[in-house]
Amino acid sequence: MLRKSLYAAVAGLALVQAAPLLADEAQDAVSATSRTDADRELDAGRRPVEILRFAGIEPGASVADFMAGGGYYSAMIADMVGGQGVVYAINPVRFHDPAEWERRLAAHSNIRVMPVHPRSMLLAPGSVDMIFTHLTFHDLYWESERFEFPRLDEKMVLANWFAALKPGGYVIVADHVGPAGDPREVTQALHRIAPETVVSAMTRAGFELVAQSDMLHRSEDDHSLSVFDEAIRGNTDRFVMKFQKPV
Repeated sequence: MLRKSLYAAVAGLALVQAAPLLADEAQDAVSATSRTDADRELDAGRRPVEILRFAGIEPGASVADFMAGGGYYSAMIADMVGGQGVVYAINPVRFHDPAEWERRLAAHSNIRVMPVHPRSMLLAPGSVDMIFTHLTFHDLYWESERFEFPRLDEKMVLANWFAALKPGGYVIVADHVGPAGDPREVTQALHRIAPETVVSAMTRAGFELVAQSDMLHRSEDDHSLSVFDEAIRGNTDRFVMKFQKPV
């Protein structure tokens, strides 16, 4: 009897431990048939399963994908939040490709695209559970006449994020590691940002750093090179952080 009870207990423990593996929304989102070949070609360098698990996106959540680009992450987040959730894909209008987004929206009716002037990349108070920013936080310090991207007031943007998040909500930041120095000079030259700059800016805005990961660390990256340098493009050293708005 004792042996049978022990076997039953071990079997029960195995089921409890296996349960999360049977419902891995991040893996399901990355494996979705609606994803394009172009998306999948980026997966090796971006490790989306690990990033999405780190983010901890829940079904029914409202998530803002800040400067979403072509929607690489917007689509996967949309799958994770499901029909009761929503993804706000925010982009400077100069970088919005209607044809690309038409394909995204055909597969994800819970995405709301927001192509706006860069200074209008703002969210309504208390409107989202999470703000997700992938390789774009440094753009708060960037400006370009060629690309019609004016200088932003990064303090105002972060204040808007703080107001937009519901209490206890999160900001996920993944970006290219840059050297210490003036963030505007570093961004203009390299399109990178020092991790400590992000922590300092977010802390001043009222957020708390609650988790970080070195999952995208690459020791071979030369932080003095532009992220567009062919020697390291797509394989830059990156940091991943999770900030929370206090409850």
